[in-house]
Order: sequence, then structure tokens, then C-alpha cells
Amino acid sequence: MEIAIAIFIIAVIFIVRAVKIVPQQHAWVVERLGKYAGTLAPGPKFIIPFIDRVAYKHSLKEIPLDVPSQVCITRDNTQLQVDGMLYFQVTDPMRASYGSSNYIVAITQLAQTTLRSVIGKLELDKTFEERDIINAQVVEAIDQAALNWGVKVLRYEIKDLTPPAEILRAMQAQITAEREKRAVIATSEGKRQEEINLAEGQKQAAIAKSEGEKQAQINNAEGEAAAILAVARATAEAIERVAAAIRQPAGDRRSSSRWRKRPWTPTAAWHRTRPPRWSCRAT
Repeated sequence: MEIAIAIFIIAVIFIVRAVKIVPQQHAWVVERLGKYAGTLAPGPKFIIPFIDRVAYKHSLKEIPLDVPSQVCITRDNTQLQVDGMLYFQVTDPMRASYGSSNYIVAITQLAQTTLRSVIGKLELDKTFEERDIINAQVVEAIDQAALNWGVKVLRYEIKDLTPPAEILRAMQAQITAEREKRAVIATSEGKRQEEINLAEGQKQAAIAKSEGEKQAQINNAEGEAAAILAVARATAEAIERVAAAIRQPAGDRRSSSRWRKRPWTPTAAWHRTRPPRWSCRAT
């Protein structure tokens, strides 16, 4: 009975040591008698108990790494307190196990040294404007060195750039002066535009006034021309009538003139037909 129990216990231990269940997005490195034997993929796997052992366990997920804050000196000798986040992923479990004793520490130190080198090439104002360039250069430098560590650096993000208090006050004063300058420029531009608008309005008013005066003069001239034309026509008609009367024969003119001057009446006709009276005066 005791032998059966011992055999059962040994079998259980053997099964536990032989069967390995690897989670999804993980990779386990197996050593056989101290030598690399292979990498276990996700799922149930079998190894030789007491001969094989799982030496390293790696996660294949994207891993965020907080890079400790450090002081960097810019090109114009200004100190900056810089901290950031590094995102990487294990791509080769075997190299990640044997390429470096601690690839996380190696990546962290390399990120810090690379960041100091990149910021040292830039002036203070450029460090705030060119964060994307800084991030890209840090990722490129780390990624080249991390190939032997079985790690792929995905991106680096600067969380904060903190200059000294004196620099902050100077920057605040500069920003205030710049804002006041923009306000003065905006005010002057507004006054300039106002004067332009007033001058344009006066110009349009003068043009409208001159157009009205011009139209009034044209109307007056047209009225005077029409009056002169009417007088000329009347004068021409009178001259034509006089000329027509002159061209008529003399008898027609006298008769027409007499008849026009002495219209016919019965008394006038009797005087023309009555014989003259002769009177004798005594001598």
C-alpha cells in the first residue's frame, strides 16, 4: 500500500513537471541540462521532467516603461528636467534571455543617455517645438542597439520638460511681452482699417455728390437746349410765314391786306356805291 502511494505521488510529480500550459501572448524558454533547448509557444506543452526546465518567461505584449527623470543640458547651457515613457515589445525570447542580463535596465539606461545626447544638440526653444523629432531620434538609437537583446522599441514619449524657475519667469515675461505686442499691433491694425473705411466712405460720398451735381448740370443743359430749340423753331416758322407773304403778288397782298383791314359790312358797301355829292359855293 505504501509503495502504491509512493508511486502515485511520483506520477503526480512527474505529470506536473512534464505538462506546461503557456498563456496567450507569452513565450517560455526551456533549457535542457543547462543548455537552450527551445521556446514554448502558447498552449499545453510537454517537457522531460528533471532534465528540462523553464528558465525564462517572457511576455510578448507591448510593455510601457517609465524612464526616470533626469537633468539634461541644452545647446545654450540651460538645464532641463526631462522624464518620459518608453514602449517596447519582446520579439525574440531567446535573445531576450541570453542577449542581456537585464534588458529592461539596459533599455532604460540607453534611453537616458540617448535623450541627453539629443537634447544637447538643441537650444531651449527648439526642445519645446521639436518633441516629435526628439522622440524619433531616441527610438531610432535604442532600436538599433536593442536588436541584440531581442527587443523592439516601438516609441518614446516625453512626458514633461521642466526648466529652472528663473527660465520659467523669463519665458513668462517673454510671452507677456509678445501678447502685449500682438495686442498693440491688433489695435493699430483696427485703427488703420477704421481710417481706411472712413476715407473710403468719404470718397464714395464725394463721388456720389459729384455724380448728382453732374446729372443736375446735364438736366439743366438739356432743359436750356430744349428751350432754345423751341424758340428757334418758333422763329423759323415766323420767318417762313413772312417769306411766304413776301413771295405773294402785290394785288393779292393789297386785297388781302384791305380785306383783312376793312371787313365787309352793309354800310361800307353803301358808301362805296353812293354817287358823290357836288356842292356849289357862291362866288
